[in-house]
Amino acid sequence: MSASSDLFYSRLPVNRIPLSELLTEEHLFYQVPDSWHVIVTDIKGSTAVVQKGLHETVNLVATGSIVAVLNICFKANITVPFFFGGDGASFIVPPAVKDAAMAALLLYRNNTRENFNIELRTGVVDVKEIYARGHALRICKFTSSGNFTIPILLGNGLSYAEKLIKGDDYRFPGQAPGGNELDLSGMQCRWDKIKPPENHYEVVSLIVLSTDDAKQSQTFQQVISYIDEIYGTPEKRQPISISKLRLKASFTKLGSEIRARFGSMKIFSLIQAWLTTTLGYIYFQTKTGRTYLTRLVEMSDTLVIDGKINTVITGTPQQRQLLEEKLNRLEQAGEIFYAIYVSKESVMSCYVRDMKDDHIHFVDGAGGGYTHAAGVLKLKCRKV
Repeated sequence: MSASSDLFYSRLPVNRIPLSELLTEEHLFYQVPDSWHVIVTDIKGSTAVVQKGLHETVNLVATGSIVAVLNICFKANITVPFFFGGDGASFIVPPAVKDAAMAALLLYRNNTRENFNIELRTGVVDVKEIYARGHALRICKFTSSGNFTIPILLGNGLSYAEKLIKGDDYRFPGQAPGGNELDLSGMQCRWDKIKPPENHYEVVSLIVLSTDDAKQSQTFQQVISYIDEIYGTPEKRQPISISKLRLKASFTKLGSEIRARFGSMKIFSLIQAWLTTTLGYIYFQTKTGRTYLTRLVEMSDTLVIDGKINTVITGTPQQRQLLEEKLNRLEQAGEIFYAIYVSKESVMSCYVRDMKDDHIHFVDGAGGGYTHAAGVLKLKCRKV
C-alpha cells in the first residue's frame, strides 16, 4: 500500500486540454492520499527583505528549498508536486521522503540564517489533519507544451497548512540532525534580469484568490479565460524570450549562489561558476546550446495554481488595464481577491540537473513581484 501510495503523483495522467477547460473537469482531479504530508518553506518578513533590495536573494533562497527537496525525491525515484511562491515554496510529499526532506530543509534553514541573516520558516502538516479540518486537496497534472508538466491543485488545504506554519505558535520540528548532507546540486542563478520580449511590454505578477471554495474551479476558469482572451496563448504572454537572456558573471551575484549552495563561500566553486558562466556565451552559440535555450523558455515556471492562481505574464499596459477592469468586477461581486505588481523585468532562478532534458526555471517579477502582490492580497483579505 505504502509503495503504491508513494507513486501516487508519478502515476497521474498528464492532461493536454486547455487549462480553462481542465479546471472545471472535476473527474480529472484526484484526492491526495491522506498518508502524505504538506511541507511549506517561507521567508519570514519577506516584504521588508525585498524592500532592502534583496529580492534576488529572496528568490534564490526559495529556489534552494525546492532544489533540496527535489534532489532527495530524485534519489528515491519519487516525483512530487511543488509550488514556487517567490519567497518560499510548498510541497506535497509521501511518507518515504518526508523525514529526509525535513532534515535537509532544517539544515538549509540554518545556512540561510548564517549566510544571509534571513529567517526561513519550515514546517510540515499531515494531509490527514488537513482533511480532518474540512479542507480539500485535489490535484492533476497539466501541460501546455510538450516537455513541461505542472501540478494544478484545487481546494484550500495548502492555504490552511501555510497559515498553521506561519502562525506565531507553530513549533519548528526540532533541530537539523548532525552529519546530514545538504544536496543543492543543480541550483543555478546565472541569468541577469530579463526584459520583456517587446520593448513596450511590462511584466505583471498576479495572484488571485477565490472567496468561495465551492466555486473555486469555476472562478479560476473565468480568470484564466480572461487572461487568454486579453493576452493570448501562454506562448504570447511568456515573459522569458531567448533574445533578452543575458548571463550575469559578477562575483557578487555568483557568490550569493555559492553561499546558498554550500553554506559558506567556496573560492574554487566561485571561480568554477564564473568560468562556466563566461564560457556559457560560447556554448549558447552552438546548436546544443540553442536547443537548451529553446527548452529553457518552454520550461519556465510562470504559472502556479496551488489553491490560488499565481502567474507572471507580459504584455502592454493597455492589456493589463483591461484585465484589471474584469478582475475588479469579479472582486466587487465578492467572488475573488486579487493583487497585481508591475515590473519592467522578470528574474529567473534555475534548477538544472541535466542540460538536455531535466531543468526547470522559476520566474518572478523583478523587485519581488510575487512578494509585493502577496502583501497587497493579505491587506485585502484582512479588511473583510
